[in-house]
Amino acid sequence: MSMAVVGMIAGMALGFAGYFGGFGAFLLVAALGAIGFVVGRFLEGDLEIGDLFRTRDERRDRRR
Repeated sequence: MSMAVVGMIAGMALGFAGYFGGFGAFLLVAALGAIGFVVGRFLEGDLEIGDLFRTRDERRDRRR
């Protein structure tokens, strides 16, 4: 599935949550979507737990 389709589905979900549930539901869906995105990246192997806690300088030094 392309990233454009995933983005469209996420946008539609946020739109429905905002329309039917109000701003609080919109924020909840957005937060859960962000958490799901991070978990998905972690499970695919594109993200390591340590990447969330390192500073930019530490990441730059690690890549060299």
